Amino acid sequence: MAHQQTRWSQFSVLVTVFFFWGFVAASNDILIPVFKKAFNLSQAQSQWVSMAFYVAYTVGSLVYFGTSRLVGQDLLNRIGYKNGICIGLLVSALGTLLFYPAANTGSFALMLTGLFIVGLGFALQQIAANPLAIVMGNPATGAQRLTMAGGVNNFGTTIGPLLVSFAIFGSLATGNTEASIESVKVPYLVLGAAFVLVALFIRFSSVPNHIDLEAVATDEAEDSAKLAHKSSAFAYPQLALGMLAIFVYVGVEVSTISNLPAYLHEGLGIENHNLAPYVSLYWASLMIGRWTGAAGAFEVGAGVRRMLMLILPFLAFGVYLAVNAIARHDVSQFYGYAGVILLMVAATWLSRGNPARMLLYFALCGIAALLIGMFTTGKTSVVAFISVGLFCSTMWPCIFALAIAGLGRHTNQGSSLLIMMIMGGGWVSLAQGALADRVGVHMSFWVGVACFAYLAFYAVTASGALRRQGIDLDRLGASGGH
Repeated sequence: MAHQQTRWSQFSVLVTVFFFWGFVAASNDILIPVFKKAFNLSQAQSQWVSMAFYVAYTVGSLVYFGTSRLVGQDLLNRIGYKNGICIGLLVSALGTLLFYPAANTGSFALMLTGLFIVGLGFALQQIAANPLAIVMGNPATGAQRLTMAGGVNNFGTTIGPLLVSFAIFGSLATGNTEASIESVKVPYLVLGAAFVLVALFIRFSSVPNHIDLEAVATDEAEDSAKLAHKSSAFAYPQLALGMLAIFVYVGVEVSTISNLPAYLHEGLGIENHNLAPYVSLYWASLMIGRWTGAAGAFEVGAGVRRMLMLILPFLAFGVYLAVNAIARHDVSQFYGYAGVILLMVAATWLSRGNPARMLLYFALCGIAALLIGMFTTGKTSVVAFISVGLFCSTMWPCIFALAIAGLGRHTNQGSSLLIMMIMGGGWVSLAQGALADRVGVHMSFWVGVACFAYLAFYAVTASGALRRQGIDLDRLGASGGH
């Protein structure tokens, strides 16, 4: 299995769910200012939108963990990976149905409940889909395959804010600043129908229902004799520390964009109905970075791979510019963003496919971006804050690949524990919202600096822990072709 090719037909079907995770997550950032105004909420209270959605991942993972213990067998091994994804999609579809009565009654609590149930379904989908993406081919390119899936995820995050903003506010060119709560009904009902259709599509696809996790662990190790065979996923330091890494990574990614609209509005006077291109560029930045990292997943020569690493990010940037041009937004102010993209490409190239090194470089760049954003104003600060999306882009696959490396039969348990920590998106957003109410939105991004500092620490620590278990990240990176 160490030299097998990526099963592209199965992988292309699997990534459809990654698209929807991104579409919904990014659309929440359009809902936050709408709900804040409609329900007269403080900045901290408005972050309950993020809280409801991301804490659902924790609850979903705990349910998964508890059910596995109850039946005496890992739940996905029992029901199958493909079946797990389909069930998760149907649960999410049920959540979207709640938006109808919530909008009719003007109930913020019911809106949050609907988002919570959507997130609950996403939890099961993520527990199944992330390990599947990593094992659908050569383990050496597993992190890059997950990066590529993340790139599809961020195509959803790029167009999600634009489509939902259009659906809620009507024609974006009219200058309409008001949106009734009832206007969120139709977009989310359409989304629910899409979930059901994708569930049917995946159910009858060739996506595998079962994988051999012990074989995967053996393939990852340079010296399989050094592999740690522990009684629980918690006993592996790369997983235990990786749980907190996922918590703070999702936290800084979500809290930065959840609080950015408030800075754009209060600090720069940009109206709510004009926020979509800024929100869209943040999520497009994640797509740009992930398309860059995904170059390593292609089984081509080193020269072609380097060329792809340079072409793919600007192709992704072109997608952002084209989509916003269609929506009649003026994006000429963002042409200079190409320079920041080149910096991110350089950091990717210097990492040589080593997920720990990439995580370290990107964490340091993230700290620099937030500090520049806080200590400048105007366009410079906006570009700096938005570039956090670039430096968060490949962190998920890096952390995930590091955290489950060498876990063997504990891989699914480890995956569910990592998915549980997605709740960081809610808690960190809430913490930054609360700090913003005290010191102002502009200086509240110190929360993100702390998150990136821990991620730099994890990159160094996990690398050492894996080396002691016979897993050479440089060897895997080199065989991955970077």
